[in-house]
Amino acid sequence: MSRIPLDPATAPAFPKAAKVSLHDLQLRRNVKHATNVIQTKRQRVVGERPDWQQLREAGRQIREHALAYMDEYLEQFERNCEAAGGHVHWARDAEEARQIVVRLATEAGSREVVKIKSMTTEEIHLNNALEAAGINAIETDLAELIIQLGQDQPSHIVVPALHKSRHEIREIFLREMGLKHLGEEPADLAEAARTYLRKKFLTVQTAISGANFLIAETGSVCIVESEGNGRMCLTLPQTLITIAGIDKVLPRFQDLEVMLQLLPRSATGERMNPYNSIWTGLHENDGPRNFHVVLMDNARTDVLADPEGRQTLYCIRCGACQNACPVYRQTGGHAYGSVYAGPIGAILTPQLQKMEHAQSLPYASSLCGACYEVCPVKINIPEVLIHLRNKVVKQQTRGMGRLNPEAVAMKVLGMIFRSESRFRAAQKFGRAAEKPLVNREGWIGWLPGMLGGWTQARDLHAMPQQTFREWFDAREKKDRGHA
Repeated sequence: MSRIPLDPATAPAFPKAAKVSLHDLQLRRNVKHATNVIQTKRQRVVGERPDWQQLREAGRQIREHALAYMDEYLEQFERNCEAAGGHVHWARDAEEARQIVVRLATEAGSREVVKIKSMTTEEIHLNNALEAAGINAIETDLAELIIQLGQDQPSHIVVPALHKSRHEIREIFLREMGLKHLGEEPADLAEAARTYLRKKFLTVQTAISGANFLIAETGSVCIVESEGNGRMCLTLPQTLITIAGIDKVLPRFQDLEVMLQLLPRSATGERMNPYNSIWTGLHENDGPRNFHVVLMDNARTDVLADPEGRQTLYCIRCGACQNACPVYRQTGGHAYGSVYAGPIGAILTPQLQKMEHAQSLPYASSLCGACYEVCPVKINIPEVLIHLRNKVVKQQTRGMGRLNPEAVAMKVLGMIFRSESRFRAAQKFGRAAEKPLVNREGWIGWLPGMLGGWTQARDLHAMPQQTFREWFDAREKKDRGHA
């Protein structure tokens, strides 16, 4: 079942998309409720760990080291995975990754595949490529199944259907599963999904998974989940195809000790994920008979080459930054035009697009720093946002040449701020120019032309009739007169 994928190359700019989301009151209520629940749970389980900050620092150092020597660890993973009976394939970009997966599924004789939730497959629009080849992809994660049956798009890294209420989910299941009766409780919805998927688990012979971590030392793949659907996909089919970004590699098996404490607490507010699956190659009479890993670059090495932007690749896809972000909590995920929404999407998507698309996303932030405070591997997202904004401005300046209005305005302001006399003159001019725009309450609700971008979403307070310097000078003169 295909759907139009979120594509940063064609998606509207964030401000335009966000306006639509802001008018959807039900969506905003759903997002607010879900993120509040997750944040409350996270705060409780994080508060139990007196060494939480040390864990964060350990996680950051592990990810930093893994990326610094990523080429060596990927080659080590390949050697160990293939020694255990697996097959490793390398994909330079999304198109090559799609071709490899479609070929492997076709060679396995599959007309259907079951899937574990994978952001990477969403990133490359794999389901549509499979459908074009005559292969039906069935999502088995409950939230992804809701999205698929509802012809919708994921809006959160960990909880893709976060924007849907249980009443909306019930209507989707009744319609798409052909049910006559269905309760409204979460247990009723989960039971309906379980019944719907059980036959697929037992009959479909090919599965496609993502990966939370790749372990170089052992050639192992690790997936964490909460429902058990992943365990079914990893053990029952004859062919298992895992697709992972090259940034998912960890050096040692022991590194999971840190990551499997950071990830569940940050993602779902749990001390441990209910299902932690780790598999290495093939084993006789146990699990798949064919195991393939597709290691995909898709611009990740370009991100790695940027000294300031590379920390983006530390991300372990927990979604904590989304839950804490005041912008995401108002707009939801669809406004970002990418499978990677929220603060991490605002820095990851433009870089994966080589700064050619999604240039409005680095501005989809108030730079409040809440995302940095909750990130389990200490990605300084505000720092990267500012870095990317600088890149966007330079690109736009080059594209418009000397006639770029913003660049001209900044040069004029720079000239004004370098001179006290010019600055004071500009203040007097501003007070005179704003008079027709100030309302009775002392606010400006509308500005003309390009300046209107500011007042589209906020009011501007009128300039005071007396600056601090003018007040201070007047006070000094008054004091001298009394003396």
